[in-house]
Amino acid sequence: MVQALADKDSVVLEARDITKTFPGVKALDNVSFQIHRGKINALVGENGAGKSTLVKVLSGVYAEYGGKVLLEGEEVSFANPRQAQNSGVVIIHQELNLIPHLSVSENVFLGREYTNRLGLIDYKRMYVETERILKQLNLRIAPNRLICDLRVGQQQIVEIAKALSFDARVIIMDEPTSAVSEREVQVLFGLIRSLKEHGVGIVYITHKLDEVFQIADRATVMRDGKVVGSCLPEEVGHDDIVRMMVGRDIKDFFVKSHASEQQELLSVRDICLDHPTRSEDYLVDHVSFSVNQGEVLGIFGLMGAGRTELLETVFGVHPQRSSGAIHLQGRQVRIKSPWDAIDCGIGLVPEDRKQQGLVLLMSVRANISLASLKLTERFSLLSSQLERQLASDYIARLKIKTASAGQRTEDLSGGNQQKVVIAKWLATDPKVLLLDEPTRGIDVNAKNEIYRLIGELAEAGLGIVVVSSELPEIMAICDRIIVLSEARKTAEFARSEATEELIMKAAIPRSA
Repeated sequence: MVQALADKDSVVLEARDITKTFPGVKALDNVSFQIHRGKINALVGENGAGKSTLVKVLSGVYAEYGGKVLLEGEEVSFANPRQAQNSGVVIIHQELNLIPHLSVSENVFLGREYTNRLGLIDYKRMYVETERILKQLNLRIAPNRLICDLRVGQQQIVEIAKALSFDARVIIMDEPTSAVSEREVQVLFGLIRSLKEHGVGIVYITHKLDEVFQIADRATVMRDGKVVGSCLPEEVGHDDIVRMMVGRDIKDFFVKSHASEQQELLSVRDICLDHPTRSEDYLVDHVSFSVNQGEVLGIFGLMGAGRTELLETVFGVHPQRSSGAIHLQGRQVRIKSPWDAIDCGIGLVPEDRKQQGLVLLMSVRANISLASLKLTERFSLLSSQLERQLASDYIARLKIKTASAGQRTEDLSGGNQQKVVIAKWLATDPKVLLLDEPTRGIDVNAKNEIYRLIGELAEAGLGIVVVSSELPEIMAICDRIIVLSEARKTAEFARSEATEELIMKAAIPRSA
């Protein structure tokens, strides 16, 4: 572990008047930012505010920029991330940078393996050194265990072990809790506090403002490529930070109006999904629900409750292991594949938009038309004109911020990527839209735009089912809420009846 240092309040890394431009865009505009030894500095702001660009400058991803970077008071210029790492500045990305089929120790020392006198890799030394670091991090796993066999939370700690193997003075964490359970979050927070006590400067990038108040010593807010303010979390409130992020008042944010009573669109009865390896066990255990025209139904549950599996089963992803009855507009339908679901008028916006919802290297135009190619065909051939027209309609309708329909989807912000996924499914003309964590990993203003879009779609007559792990979100946008726990439905509430306490009580497993 990094040795505790006497002067923990000194500046270890500083960005001074940093300017970074891309063609047609000033991503950073004279940004100054200090990281103190033994302090946790939260960096918050909307997608596109400049957070990622700033930390890429600090960590050597971008070598060309205006301004200065100072490490321990001395100006440095990192040509690449490896130079930054060797100087003790390490970034842990939201998408973990690990090789799944290599061991923990091989990942920790990847590209700088220990070698013996014969020039061969010294696995024993790597194993011993990795074991020492993991012990300091209270992660009790064998260094020769494969990364693919670890939970996401454990993989996150392996990334931190990798950072410490560089004798890190600064660790930059980008959305470190976006894909881990609440229990793993608390383990991670304990680890971050331990790093802080040993003098490591932490940059903590998050969209979850509750985490800022839990763990940060200081919060720095960015907007439109500039630092708009810095504050001590104990001296401000949630709404104050939101105002700084978006430049407008919290009262402008979305709360869904109540849905009028309309006819039932989708009815799901006794849906089951068998566990893939444990006989007589279920991932979804006899769950029933319905959603009406113009209604938003919320599904809440803790990690592992079966929320994603329920939506996937309704969408026909697991036909060999599922059972139950699905009725659409009063008529029973057989859904044995996603194509059956699409033909029935059901769309699914998946939890992981980058892996399951988009082809990132393809254009916005191509992604929007992916699930409805028949609309863009002419004489059985893809028509570029029809594809452009379809994309243009949805770019305008959903207010997708993109340079053009031909822009690569990976270059969009998270909120705009999510709009592209939604546009793809709206192009199929669905009756029911299933949304799995529709605002995960996007900023507060982009969330508000997604909420408004959900409200507009419901008003247009769609039935919407929303899975979310954020209680305030569920209570703001849903007309009814069902709760899952250990694969079973444990409660159902009208919006007027629901409280956070009641919902959480129903979500906690009986054995907990």
